[in-house]
Amino acid sequence: MVKIRLQRVGTKKRPFYRLVAIDHRKRRDGAVLESLGQYQPVIKGEQLTLDEERVLKWLNVGAQPTDTVLDLLKKQGLWKKFSSASK
Repeated sequence: MVKIRLQRVGTKKRPFYRLVAIDHRKRRDGAVLESLGQYQPVIKGEQLTLDEERVLKWLNVGAQPTDTVLDLLKKQGLWKKFSSASK
């Protein structure tokens, strides 16, 4: 199964995350299938940038987002697009 999860790449006390599609058996920082965006929680302004087309593609083929990623997708309105398109 493929998961859409956050991969930490920031330094100590300056977290920076990549949103990635990864096999659920891999480590958090393991080899990724595809990078889908980035999340910077400590900056002001736009914290989340996504490749919406690629995220929707992975969701449509059965990738499951983690709880944190699901919250981020809901804030962006992308989860609503996905659930309305899949009906």
